[in-house]
Amino acid sequence: MEVSVTKFALLAATTASIFSLAACGDQTGGAGATRDQIRAVGSSTVYPFATAVAELFVQGNAGMKSPIIESTGTGGGMKLFCAGVGAQHPDIADASRRMKKAEFEQCQANGVKDIVEIQIGVDGLAFAEAKNGPGLKLTPKIVYEALAANPYGKGPNKAQTWKDVDPSLPAIAISVFGPPSTSGTRDSLAELILEKGCQSDEAMKALKEKNEDEYKATCTRVREDGKYVDSGENDNLIVQKLGANPNAVGVFGYSFLEENKDSLKDVPINGVEATYETVSTGQYPGARPLYIYVKKAHMTAIPGLQGFLNSFAANWNPGGALTKRGMVAAPEDVRKKSAETVKSLTVLDGSQLK
Repeated sequence: MEVSVTKFALLAATTASIFSLAACGDQTGGAGATRDQIRAVGSSTVYPFATAVAELFVQGNAGMKSPIIESTGTGGGMKLFCAGVGAQHPDIADASRRMKKAEFEQCQANGVKDIVEIQIGVDGLAFAEAKNGPGLKLTPKIVYEALAANPYGKGPNKAQTWKDVDPSLPAIAISVFGPPSTSGTRDSLAELILEKGCQSDEAMKALKEKNEDEYKATCTRVREDGKYVDSGENDNLIVQKLGANPNAVGVFGYSFLEENKDSLKDVPINGVEATYETVSTGQYPGARPLYIYVKKAHMTAIPGLQGFLNSFAANWNPGGALTKRGMVAAPEDVRKKSAETVKSLTVLDGSQLK
């Protein structure tokens, strides 16, 4: 008899959740919509970690449907996430960079008022080449001068080889496979590498104070003459392209480098290689935090959403399931704060966003 009561209670809770979500749907024009599956969209870098958590969640919660995880890129995921509240909109946005102020404002405008921000780990923006590649050693300044559309605002980029950029490098054609503009990895490339290289010129620092838009265009816009190849949201495709093009460089999350160490080697930045230790301590210039964003309005409406977040928290420690998949564990104080956020569901106020 106890089993029957428990099953009835679970059914009642699930039914209440679905009716609650239907009410959310009514607010945004999706009257009567229901959903009994968690849905996450966003970063291709976070995607393998979110799918790993989805597997663990299903294993630990018999009878629950597997969450739907979509790789749309961070920017694309934020658009979907911020479109509204209700069954037709995703519950979670996976992000390989922090939410932007403009995205937060878009969320607010569309009724996505209470957003929970959780840092799940750390990643490195890795530069890699094939095992039989030329053994390049790069700096943010070199990468900027090789890839910028208009280096330092002095006209279109004419550099054809790495040697054209820096005499210490080989006369090999510049060929970089990287993420598209919708990707958080592309945003990280701009912020962590291109801007740092651009700021080696004092005039660019002054331009930032004078004209932020012109500064951004000058420092972060990538050339479109074929030297930088937008390879979509599939990082595995970049790995394959490097195998076929040993003189090319690939840009993607550290986990993809770690997973493909048999065929790829790291291209050091400022003499620092991307390793678990250098990324976790922040020594590596391309280290960056990874996040998930959750709609608090969906927490009681979507069956299992709290359990899914708990599965993240249970597996992001050093030696945990996520680090075994290639994610770098965040520092202990960050993990502690994130675990508390999973419990308390503290809402992001947006004042610190840029």
